[in-house]
Amino acid sequence: MTDVDEVDGVLAALAEPVRRRVLDLVAARGEATATVLAGDLPVSRQAVVKHLAVLEAAGLVVARRAGREVLFSVRPERLAATARWLAARAAAWDARLAAIRRLAESAPPPSP
Repeated sequence: MTDVDEVDGVLAALAEPVRRRVLDLVAARGEATATVLAGDLPVSRQAVVKHLAVLEAAGLVVARRAGREVLFSVRPERLAATARWLAARAAAWDARLAAIRRLAESAPPPSP
């Protein structure tokens, strides 16, 4: 899987608002089960499990079994990689806008 494929997966997973909220809750708690997370969300436990599966497939969370429970925690490295990709895109646009500004400011004023 290439870096671009990984970023695509992360962005697709984060496109859903409830999924972003699930990720925020897992991050805030450190670890959480789907049942605990469902208690803080307006969706069923089954819906939370599905959202967690998408987040796990994107590499944003990892599951570990503790007895009968499955605990989920955030994998920050995937978020960091996506943040770096976004920062690079922002820097490229900033450079383009700066070039346009320089051109606009160096252009002679229009004649009357």
